[in-house]
This record gives sequence, C-alpha cells and structure tokens, in this order.
Amino acid sequence: MSPGQIPLAERLRPQSLDSLVGQQHLTGKGSILRTAIEHGHVPSMILWGPPGTGKTTVANIIAHSLRVDFYTLSAISSGVKEVREVIEEAKGKPGAILFIDEIHRFNKGQQDALLGAVEKGIITLIGATTENPSFEVNSALLSRCQVYVLKPLNESELLQLLHSAIQSDSGLSRKKIELKESEALINLSGGDARKLLNLLELVCNAADGDIVITDGLVMELAQKKVALYDKKGEQHYDIISAFIKSMRGSDPNAAVYWMTRMIEGGEDVEFIARRMLILASEDIGNANPNALLLANATFEAVRKIGYPESELILSQCAIYLASSPKSNSATRALGAAHEAIRKHGDLQVPLHIRNAPTRLMKDLDYGKGYEYSHAYDQNFSLQEYLPREIAGNAFFEPGKNPREDELRKFLRNLWKEKYGY
Repeated sequence: MSPGQIPLAERLRPQSLDSLVGQQHLTGKGSILRTAIEHGHVPSMILWGPPGTGKTTVANIIAHSLRVDFYTLSAISSGVKEVREVIEEAKGKPGAILFIDEIHRFNKGQQDALLGAVEKGIITLIGATTENPSFEVNSALLSRCQVYVLKPLNESELLQLLHSAIQSDSGLSRKKIELKESEALINLSGGDARKLLNLLELVCNAADGDIVITDGLVMELAQKKVALYDKKGEQHYDIISAFIKSMRGSDPNAAVYWMTRMIEGGEDVEFIARRMLILASEDIGNANPNALLLANATFEAVRKIGYPESELILSQCAIYLASSPKSNSATRALGAAHEAIRKHGDLQVPLHIRNAPTRLMKDLDYGKGYEYSHAYDQNFSLQEYLPREIAGNAFFEPGKNPREDELRKFLRNLWKEKYGY
C-alpha cells in the first residue's frame, strides 16, 4: 500500500510517548504509566476510554519501548482458539505483550482463557475498551489488571494535532493549507483524534490548489447538520451526564435531545440503553418498578435490531423514564449498608436465624427462638434479623411518612420489651 493510501490518522500514529498528544495524566513526565515503561515493568492493563483517544497507540508505544514480542487480536474476529495459539507462541518469550482490541466483546469463556497466562506472566495483557470494564470484564481478569482511563482530547490538544498534521505529514505539507477556522473540525470530532484527522484529510483531498479551511466548508463536506456550540465543545462524558441528569430531573424534552446528540455523534446504542437500565433502578426504583422492566426490554430490543431502527425504542424508553416518579431509596439503602459493613466489620449472624442442620448446631442454640413468619397473623412475626450491634438500623427509608415512623417506633418498643435491647 502506497503512503497516499494509508489514512492520515495511521500515518501520524505516534511512535513514542513524547510524540503522543493528550493523556498527560498517564504518559507525561513522572506519570504512573511512563514511569512503569521507563523501568521496564509494565503490568497487565485495561485501557478504558472513548474512541480515538490513543488506546492502540499506547499499546504500540509500550511494545516498541520495551522491545518485546507484540501480538494483536481483535475481540470481534478472534476467539478462544486464537487466544490459546498466541499464548502457546508467547511461551519462552519474556515480556511478550498481547493486545486485545475491544476486549469488552469477549465473553466470559474467552476472558477466562487469558487468566492462567496473565497470572503466570506468560503474557502481559493490554486490553482496550470503550465500555466500563467493571461491567464488561469479569472480576477474575480485572483483578489481575490495572485499569487506566483515557480522556477525550481537549480543544488545545486537538488544535495541536491539526497544526502538526498540516506541517509534518508528507502528503499535506506539500499543499498550501490555511486553517482559517477550526471550530467545526473540533466539535465534529468530539475529542476523537482519529475522527479529527479523518475530517481534515477529507477536506484537504476534496479541494484543488490552495486550501482555506472554514467551518462552512467542513460542514458541507461532512454532510452533517450539527449545530456549532461554544469553542470548547461538548465532550463525550459531558453529554452522557446531561442525558442522565435530564431523565433524573424528569425532563423528557432534554432527555430526548441529549440522547439524539449521542446517537448522531456515533455513540453505541447499546451503551445508551445500558445507561437507561442503570437509571431505572438507581433513580426510579420502587417508585415505579415497571421502569426497570421497560428499560431491560429496551436493552434486549436494541441488542436484537441495532441501529438505526433502535432509535425509536430508545426515544420511547427515555421519555418514559424521564416522566416516571422517582425514588433513590434503593440506592441510599445500599450505600447505608456498605457504610455499616465498613464501620462494624463482619458481624455475627444472630443465633435465632442461623441454619441448624446438625445436632451439634442445635445444641449450640443455632436457630433457637426463630419465629416462622407464615405461622403468624398476616405472615408477620416481630423479630430482628440484623446483628445486635446494628439492630434497628433503617437502611431502607421509603419516605417521610408519619404513619411509617410511628410503626417503626412501635415495633422497636415491642422488640426492647421482648429482648431487652
């Protein structure tokens, strides 16, 4: 393939940390990842970030810097067989790196195939993902890897890329190019370096003679009817945040707008559906249990039919969630329970609700005093199920209902009379 046929983003791919634009929190002087590379001790890692932030580039730079064997697999086209072949080939090659792009697409079995090799140090795994690894990478593999978060490039970094491309690329440097306006290029790229350079190349290849890059020219060639906002532009995570907060704040109009912005920006529709599924439990919960059912049905439907047909399903669900009653009682209950565990440690299970399958356990009073709820009126028995040290803690607080408060006080008084604490 001739140099002219190689995409601009690939021609300009950095070969060293010093030439990498962005991600200074990971690769700048004194940063954790640069220090690890300089000392030659790079851990297995997951590189998590939006498209075009340098995940593949960082992996290549690590391999080049350490001068070790470098294997690449794509989770889209590779399976357990290919993983095992690489592991077998890597044996006897100290420090060999296996880079897996879109590792979130590997299922549990495929991820499990990596565990032994990573644990024994046969390979150093570098996985790249645009999805939250907490949800998409199984815990056993995740515990063996460091997670490094890559950020969308900011305006100054994108401008630096533009000027560098115009001046240093062998193809563009031969042309007379004036970057008169850059707002459209920056906003349409959304912090994605690859998208930025692809747009720049599109504009430069479409013009003959001298090239004057303006916002109007970029918009015309990109064929996108996208509004131009402030010069800083909305970043990937900001729009996701706006989408979630709009639904939480019961504004269906804003929810649909931000959802559509994500879709037009090329966001994965499954990611949007997954965020709505989380919100249905976190912010709506038992105020409307049907919200979780609808959000889950939306996620499954989106998975089945994909883009663009899934747009309508996403819109319907976003409007429903935004219009639904809200409650974060389940979220608060979970947080309070975590706090109690951190504060009190592993408290003993009360004897009366312990299991007693053997005679010895019964002799030790396991299960003694347990009251079978169904044997009582309205299937309710007054007994405490929490450890004595935190008895009476109300992790779940449904609301400011005076009747509920009075009932809680009444039950606590009965408990104290019965058990003395």
